[in-house]
Amino acid sequence: MSPKAYLPKLVRALQHLGFDDRFRDRPEIQWTLCEEALAAARAVDPAEPAREDLVHTSLAYAQRPLFALGRRAEGLALRAEMLAMDRAKAKRTGSSRVGGLPLWAAGVAEEGRHAEAAEAMAEWVAAIRPDGLRYGELAAGFVQWIGALDAAGRSGEALAAYGELVDVQRAGVGQGDVSLGDHLHTLIGHARMLDARERDERAAAAWQEALAVFMELAATGERTGWNDDRQVAYWAVLQSCSRVDGERATRAAPRPAAGARHQDWSADARRHYADSLDPLRDERDVLTPRAAVDPDRFLAELVRVHHTLTIRSAVLAGNRWYGLPERVCSLFDEGVELARRLHPHQSADGTRVLADRLVDRAAYRVVAREYAPALDDFREALHLLGKMRVL
Repeated sequence: MSPKAYLPKLVRALQHLGFDDRFRDRPEIQWTLCEEALAAARAVDPAEPAREDLVHTSLAYAQRPLFALGRRAEGLALRAEMLAMDRAKAKRTGSSRVGGLPLWAAGVAEEGRHAEAAEAMAEWVAAIRPDGLRYGELAAGFVQWIGALDAAGRSGEALAAYGELVDVQRAGVGQGDVSLGDHLHTLIGHARMLDARERDERAAAAWQEALAVFMELAATGERTGWNDDRQVAYWAVLQSCSRVDGERATRAAPRPAAGARHQDWSADARRHYADSLDPLRDERDVLTPRAAVDPDRFLAELVRVHHTLTIRSAVLAGNRWYGLPERVCSLFDEGVELARRLHPHQSADGTRVLADRLVDRAAYRVVAREYAPALDDFREALHLLGKMRVL
């Protein structure tokens, strides 16, 4: 038997070894092994039926340590090759689904190339729309598309996409394909975007629809059982679309794409995002005593920094339910208390901030299945929002 006949086994062995626990924090070793696996996969006989999958899988493995090493251009080049292979396969099979689009969109969005990301996600959502809401794939695609559109400054299109997602999920709830909690988080995100764009009548309707869902959850809970991890992941992805600061991705410090799933984040974007938490904690700790002494001067900035810390902590923690309350619950509580302190010092802005923090905590409490307290928070927030419209 020709030695080349053993190449597929060599490829799989190298891939497995490259991500052995011993090398979890050694991307240079991972890359060496993955590079060898990719070379072996390319050397497989083109007549071998498994060759295409071997090459594609090897590309998927190899791009990960490249990003961890900060070699983003090379990592994106491998993602582009994966995407080209997916396009060729889709064309050959007559499918409109090009599987590599979300991963490619996440990568270019991390570079700040949001228009490209939006176009890729528009293509992906168009392809998966006919399949409906199975397994949460369509909702995830919509959220990543909305995040890219908003980041690209195409707010009208982002609102239209959000509205379509709300409509699709509303029907899905009735058919048992969507949890009330997921639909509620979408409604909140849509209402907030409408409010931010001063679409007052539509925002008011969205807030009222959200209130009806809060009331049903408080009265009877979810209509059917739903996986906690999946609900937490969806909530966290929507949190990543929150524009709580003005930072943008750069080549030196990429940021995770708004709305992208955790598994599509590159290692360096995840690292930079996680590394931002300690400076935020330090800034909060410096501002806390100053705000106690001189709230008119320092409290608003403390509230802003704490909010950024809360959202980023929730986004990072939200890929699983286990341990989530310990990691973020106190942050949401502290955010509400800080906003209550700010309220007397800045009447109009303070009202808006307190309403926002109450909505944040209400959404978190839905994830925690604390439906009655969540409804109380949300009702108070709506009361405050109503006062804002009178002012």
